Amino acid sequence: MQLILSDRHIDLSGIEPSIPFIDLSKRNIANCVGCFGCWTKTPGKCVIRDDAVAVYPRIAESDRVMYVSRIKYGSYDTTMKTMLERAIPVQQAFIRLLHGETHHVQRRVAPKQAVVIAYGDLSAESKKIFRQLVARNANNMNFASYRVVFVPECDVEATVRKEAMAWAKS
Repeated sequence: MQLILSDRHIDLSGIEPSIPFIDLSKRNIANCVGCFGCWTKTPGKCVIRDDAVAVYPRIAESDRVMYVSRIKYGSYDTTMKTMLERAIPVQQAFIRLLHGETHHVQRRVAPKQAVVIAYGDLSAESKKIFRQLVARNANNMNFASYRVVFVPECDVEATVRKEAMAWAKS
């Protein structure tokens, strides 16, 4: 399964209709409160009942995910960051060793080919920090492979369309 997860609306008319698109800016997604209920009270399910509970299972089952996010100070902007934090139910409380580091055991998470389309603060320092962040996230988000593509805001839609069409051809 493929998925495009974005922090803004993107017109994908004319693109392969089987690629689901989730505009996080139109969703009601609360901040994670750090209660760990998704590990103890309702394993695999967040105790906060909002739109995130329909999104994180789709991220987990997808083998190709495109993340579209503004970057600020070398990190995902608030909308995407909030969703990624709320996806913690796809991990278990148990720890595993991966490349000599400790990471959480995944809960039925497909290995992913990920493309991260980053726009916004494109200073050299922000790009460097963001690349490091995505590399660290790759271990916890089960990325088999990933690419980070930096684009000016005016090119976001064209870049997403180009990447989606490449998926449709492969």
